[in-house]
Amino acid sequence: MTENTVPGFAGLTPDLVLDALESLGLYSDGRLLALNSYENRVYQVGMEDGPPLVVKFYRPQRWTDAAILEEHDFVQELVDQEIPVVPAIGFPQGGTLHHFNGFRFSVFVRHGGRAPELEDRSTLEWMGRFIGRIHAVGATRPFQARPSIDIASFGEEPLAYLLSQEFLPADLKEAYRSVVEQALDGVRRCFDRAGDCRILRLHGDCHGGNVLWTDDGPHFVDFDDSRMGPAIQDLWMMLSGERADMVRQMCDLLAGYEDFFDFEPRELHLVEALRTLRLIYYSSWLARRWDDPAFPLAFPWFNTQRYWQDRVLELREQIPLMQEAPLPI
Repeated sequence: MTENTVPGFAGLTPDLVLDALESLGLYSDGRLLALNSYENRVYQVGMEDGPPLVVKFYRPQRWTDAAILEEHDFVQELVDQEIPVVPAIGFPQGGTLHHFNGFRFSVFVRHGGRAPELEDRSTLEWMGRFIGRIHAVGATRPFQARPSIDIASFGEEPLAYLLSQEFLPADLKEAYRSVVEQALDGVRRCFDRAGDCRILRLHGDCHGGNVLWTDDGPHFVDFDDSRMGPAIQDLWMMLSGERADMVRQMCDLLAGYEDFFDFEPRELHLVEALRTLRLIYYSSWLARRWDDPAFPLAFPWFNTQRYWQDRVLELREQIPLMQEAPLPI
């Protein structure tokens, strides 16, 4: 995978979106609604014949075609096991990944839903059951074209990138470098305590915003960040609140999860380590995308003095958290 700081979407006009769909024999009634996505561009498109569809245009140079198709194949494997996910639609003239005027895109059935009520214990158990089923499929074979969640790509490389650019204020650059290096030392110790954990195909970004809840339960969407990694990566983002709250939430998740897949308790050493890596990576992600006009509009607080001060404090708080005993499950 290569990262791209060039906007890439400047030529993605409404007419091009509709023309791309027409290249597949899909004709819109002209209704076009931009959905909440920054890494890619995603639109709900009204159709002349039938319900609206969702079309996703992939950020240029982020993933290879092989990596995108590997994601599609994984999601289809889940569909084949009757797991509620939303796959890309396959077309006879081009499969699930299409090219039009230099852009790559896929089409999906529109699924409605609401955010899951993660404070509800039965909802968490329900979520755990489906995450366990996803992991049971994910463990059957590895990705070949997609990378893993690791300390180098989510911590060391993002720090090096930020230090090489001009985003950090001069008076905070050394403080940020120092606190990230201390935090990464803590992350390494957490991984050492966890030992040799099983690595499998994951959703990768499994939080409440990527779950559509209906009366029939959850639908998991947006596997764009799917990678290899430890199972806990798809569980810890469901946790919130104080330590006692997270213990209860993890117990509820695992009550459903372990009906379908065995959980390795030593992975609990990684909860705060993975949270720390996500915090470091997120700042780097914003910096790499800052030339995309959508980002300054959506994240006006980024790259201010206050933003970097808060990041230093945030990481200082993470360092002692990584030294605590894992959640007692």
